[in-house]
Amino acid sequence: MPTQPVTPYSSDASKNHQIRDMFNRISKRYDILNTVLSLGIHRYWRKSCIREIKLHIKPKTILDVATGTGDFALACLQLHPDKITGMDISRGMLDVGINKLRQLKIPNSKIELIEDNAETTSMFNQHFDLIVVAFGVRNFENLNRGLANMHRMLKPNGVLCVLEFAYPQKNWLRHLYHFYFKRIVPLIGRICSADEKAYAYLFNSVQSFPHFDAFTDHLRETGFSKTYYKALSFGISSCYIGIKKTAPEGAVI
Repeated sequence: MPTQPVTPYSSDASKNHQIRDMFNRISKRYDILNTVLSLGIHRYWRKSCIREIKLHIKPKTILDVATGTGDFALACLQLHPDKITGMDISRGMLDVGINKLRQLKIPNSKIELIEDNAETTSMFNQHFDLIVVAFGVRNFENLNRGLANMHRMLKPNGVLCVLEFAYPQKNWLRHLYHFYFKRIVPLIGRICSADEKAYAYLFNSVQSFPHFDAFTDHLRETGFSKTYYKALSFGISSCYIGIKKTAPEGAVI
């Protein structure tokens, strides 16, 4: 029997609808809460991903999936691309991101944020040199469907970089991590955003997500090669890399 996807709310709505509603509710305080709850380490994690990407590609076109308020898209400016497209299903998060880009005077021609679902969109066939996702693949309703669709949107030899929470292997850190995410994070979320369930979902979704080698298995199953991961901050999060194979002559990717 297939397991039911972990969702934020007890609802008959699809996971995608629940995720959209959740981020719409917390969008206005998302950036500050993200910084507080991660103690600012999320910035270091994104920089680590950028360094890893530079080992593989100098991208001209980039897609930031589950872009939220655009932080990873902004970090990708360090790669000096021609164009970055940020995609998200939450209108509330995108509105915050668009306002952020305006304040930074970054033109739409450099970073464009669009409302769409990376799991199901039919746009951008073999269009991007690089796709990045930060803390978004956990929220896919169907993980392999989402990975396969991102594979479709990449050019041959294109790179996928996924930044995602993991589960520390060291016992002492695992216990601390478990206490912090299970007890402290929902409490802060309830006080600051009035949506405790959104932050309880964070812990539950991290627990159920395939970590490390298990996730690279999913990457290979959906067509990626040269897959590997780099654990960050003692395994609290991880940077995953997958490369789209060059198609043999006459083949269709």
